Amino acid sequence: MPRHRVLLLAEAANPDMVSVPLVGWSIARALADVANVHVVTQIRNRAAFLEAGLVEGRDFNAIDSEAVARPMHRLSRAVSMGSGKGWTTGQAIGAISHAWFERLAWRVSGARIAAREWDVVHRVTPLSPTKSSFVAPRVAAAGVPFVLGPLNGGVPWPAGFDGERRREREWLSYVRGVYKILPGRAGTLAASAAILVGSRHTEAEIPARHRARTLYLPENAVDPARFSRRADPGAGMRAGRPMRACFVGRMVPYKGPDMLLQAAAPLLRGGRMTLDLIGDGPMLAGLKAQAGTLGIAEAVTFHGWLDHRLVQDAMTGCDLMAFPSIREFGGGVVLEAMALGIPPLVVDYAGPGELVRPGLGYTVPLGPRQRIVADLGTALDRLADDPDGLAATGARARDHVAARFTWAAKARQIGRVYDWVTGRADGPPDLSLPAGS
Repeated sequence: MPRHRVLLLAEAANPDMVSVPLVGWSIARALADVANVHVVTQIRNRAAFLEAGLVEGRDFNAIDSEAVARPMHRLSRAVSMGSGKGWTTGQAIGAISHAWFERLAWRVSGARIAAREWDVVHRVTPLSPTKSSFVAPRVAAAGVPFVLGPLNGGVPWPAGFDGERRREREWLSYVRGVYKILPGRAGTLAASAAILVGSRHTEAEIPARHRARTLYLPENAVDPARFSRRADPGAGMRAGRPMRACFVGRMVPYKGPDMLLQAAAPLLRGGRMTLDLIGDGPMLAGLKAQAGTLGIAEAVTFHGWLDHRLVQDAMTGCDLMAFPSIREFGGGVVLEAMALGIPPLVVDYAGPGELVRPGLGYTVPLGPRQRIVADLGTALDRLADDPDGLAATGARARDHVAARFTWAAKARQIGRVYDWVTGRADGPPDLSLPAGS
């Protein structure tokens, strides 16, 4: 069969960034191997596309929406005071600039969509389910299938963590559900031939009348070129060295690095464990002070911020990745650890809880803060004496990610969605199967 011709809307798509822009870029580049893809992105990403050898006009168009995007970005930074906090508020502000981006994208591509130059129009980013699409109803009216997602976000704050919620300046999260009645959402969902959701929570927020067109597909994956090394968990422990664990992420309250230090303190003081903290953020100075107060400073290494391409170098010598985040939408770092063969230890909630299945890592139940700390401590104590278990779990995790969670595998899964919405397949694909099935 001929390759699908796909117009990909990816306002955020950039290999030099992390989070949503890296997801957008990675999906776009992987899809180019299974379909004829033309990307519409924002002007800030133009240099990265050109540096990658893509040809403007042929492979992509860069939309200059800066007249609205720039002041909205400044407003978002002002609200968070440059701290990176207030995610929900930032998303609400960003919805204004995205709406303008899609209007300009339609001006550039609308006539070509109506002329059926593409078989599918797929909006990859933004990932937020709160952002409606100006384009979706117009694409559907032109008789072209519109694919939305993967969508993810809005995981509820767990009970007992309201202090962390306030420290993250998540004031708007208290009324986030209002987005469900905002103009545009119903039309966006109704116009979508397929709705991809990255979490079970987001799936549950899709109205029942659209569930038959909703498919579960976690948005994160790994680039084997960026995470190509192979860890050997348990090897150092068998040679008499302490278990070496790592934490990777922003040093912010909801990711729980302070809970990890508290839980690991007895093992760190006793010489049974060392800990590498990779990342930066507003909590970093306080975490260093906490390590001193707990008497564990000699056993903890603070790496600070590392370029994403260098993260695997700091992780590869570790036996375990400990990541007690209590509100993680996707959990890409969990997959990155698994790709290296490092088993993860996570809180069984939201993204990480969905990715870490039995036999692929370790989980502790969500609960009050002190319960999580106690359960983490118990798990770490057990794992510090189980090098063979760490090795076997890491190997299974690595094989699982290689089969299902590379960007190439994800592109093949999305390609099966295109087959369905264009009528090449009789029904929706089973995305729970490996991509080659």
